[in-house]
Amino acid sequence: MRAGKHGFTLIELLVVLAIVSLLLTLSLPRYFHSIDHAKEVALAENLRVTRDALDKFYSDLGKYPDGLQQLVDKRYLRALPIDPVTGSTSTWIVVSPDDASKGGVANLHSGAPGSSSDGKPFFEF
Repeated sequence: MRAGKHGFTLIELLVVLAIVSLLLTLSLPRYFHSIDHAKEVALAENLRVTRDALDKFYSDLGKYPDGLQQLVDKRYLRALPIDPVTGSTSTWIVVSPDDASKGGVANLHSGAPGSSSDGKPFFEF
């Protein structure tokens, strides 16, 4: 090369691109797995907090709420919980108590299709 020219050759650029693509190939599956795991943990926590609010509502008022919005209206929750797997507040599966006079929401399950990374269906969380 002449003394005044600076730059990279095509071979050098291809080597750098090959190294970057190899690193991405190794790291992206771990990244996506960690995102899925975080959604599963958030789902379990949202269900735990909401079920705790349902229990407190029942112990305070002697009946379950008629809907999830009633937990927010009575300030047992700040906002409706979001199902992190579906990204929605409307996909929850509501379980009514055995006695209809005791309210409308005794338990809650995720309405997300599929299973977690350990094979447990999201409905069973």
